[in-house]
Amino acid sequence: MHYTRQIATKLAAVFLLLLSVCGISAQELEYNMELGGMIGGSFYMGDANNTTPFKDMAMMGGVLARYNINPRMALKGDFAMGRIKGTTEGLDNKFPNGAHSTFSRSVFELGAQFEYNFFAYGTGAGYKGSRRLAPYILGGLGLTYAPKPANHVVAMNIPLGVGVKYKAAERLNVGAEWTMRFTTSDRLDVSSNSSLSLDDPYGIKGKGLKNKDCYSWLMVYVSYDMFPKYRKCNN
Repeated sequence: MHYTRQIATKLAAVFLLLLSVCGISAQELEYNMELGGMIGGSFYMGDANNTTPFKDMAMMGGVLARYNINPRMALKGDFAMGRIKGTTEGLDNKFPNGAHSTFSRSVFELGAQFEYNFFAYGTGAGYKGSRRLAPYILGGLGLTYAPKPANHVVAMNIPLGVGVKYKAAERLNVGAEWTMRFTTSDRLDVSSNSSLSLDDPYGIKGKGLKNKDCYSWLMVYVSYDMFPKYRKCNN
């Protein structure tokens, strides 16, 4: 009889342990990192296009890594490449001597942004009240590099934008994002040394971000969660 009670006690302990494990697995897991890719369109705004967003759209693509601080905040890093292009033909602006310029070039970017989700982001399981769909805003700092055909351009950029992310599966995220990249350079639209110089067509210098070029990413992305972190129930 004593031996039977020992077996029953051990079985009960194992059963309680299994229940606790099942309870943990039923709760919503959080993950430290996301890795993924993005693709979409890019456009430029500057002296050859200072009023019309999404004009002369071209392709962009890249990779991203996101560190999830908590369900509402994240840090994201990206490496991306896109094409920008434009022309002064047909603009209301009149350039010196009636000159015109057309340009097209590639830009490469390495950047980091801070994201704030308007809702706690997750699968919606467990006690946290998270949601599968979460809009967010972002801001950060980046480095832009534009190689020849004219002169190499290296400039800092400040990305500002909005996005929305959706938890398609426990570890799969899809999203869309639109950002403007405000650069410290006025030479992104200079791709030929022989045409109209769009870096200073009127001889007016600008300080800081004033009279500087900017470009935009409009893209969709897919990312996969990695490195799960377990939280205590009272967290």
